[in-house]
Amino acid sequence: MEGKRNQGVLHKYLMNASEDVMVKGVGLSERLYVPEPFSEASKFEAAQRRRNKLAVLHPHEGQSPLAVVIGEFKVSEVTALGRRVWIKHMPDAPLLVGTKTWERIERVFAPLFEARDADSGYKVRLVLAALIRARREHTYEIDAASLMLTSEHWIPVEGVHELPLVHALVSQGRRFVKPLRYDARSAAAFPNALLLDAGPLPLPLHVISAFMPPKERAEKERTLRTSAGSPWLWVSAEEMPALPGAL
Repeated sequence: MEGKRNQGVLHKYLMNASEDVMVKGVGLSERLYVPEPFSEASKFEAAQRRRNKLAVLHPHEGQSPLAVVIGEFKVSEVTALGRRVWIKHMPDAPLLVGTKTWERIERVFAPLFEARDADSGYKVRLVLAALIRARREHTYEIDAASLMLTSEHWIPVEGVHELPLVHALVSQGRRFVKPLRYDARSAAAFPNALLLDAGPLPLPLHVISAFMPPKERAEKERTLRTSAGSPWLWVSAEEMPALPGAL
């Protein structure tokens, strides 16, 4: 997929994956909206398809249905009533959110928002998954949201300390897996990447950041002590060691 990850590909595969997921007896694909790649030539048709898709938010039997929007966060702006949140490839339909709700989101995900301004030398993306409702016709209001930081190649990262490693793996054309922590409280117990082409077994690659909280650093060091073999380790305050050669 090198060089092929774009909005069209994300739209296709996220929607395909949602077809096999059921939420409270309803197919997720019926409730998931991923923006189509924006095109000036077809923006009106795409907007109508979006309205048709999100018509699922219309009140039904006294209930206010919910839907999920997934897209790359662009910016938020202050309004008299709260905030407008803009998603890339969706320039004509902001998501609305109350001031307190957005302040809570910014507080919880502060490290991810700060990563966009970090002087790391690498581009990052901030992906937003928002649970939305419609309080009025054709308005989309955020009820809750989660954010994920990724590299420019859409590879999830825990923070900017992982970016040089991910960039090296991609630029060298290596085969690897990026473990995700999902609902674990910390990612410290997991390898930052698993190298698949350096031997018969996956080789754990670990990164220790100088800015890791003491508890997470202790957990990472405990993981390294109990690991079988000799895992690869990079302390980010030092020069990154060479990756093990591919076989």
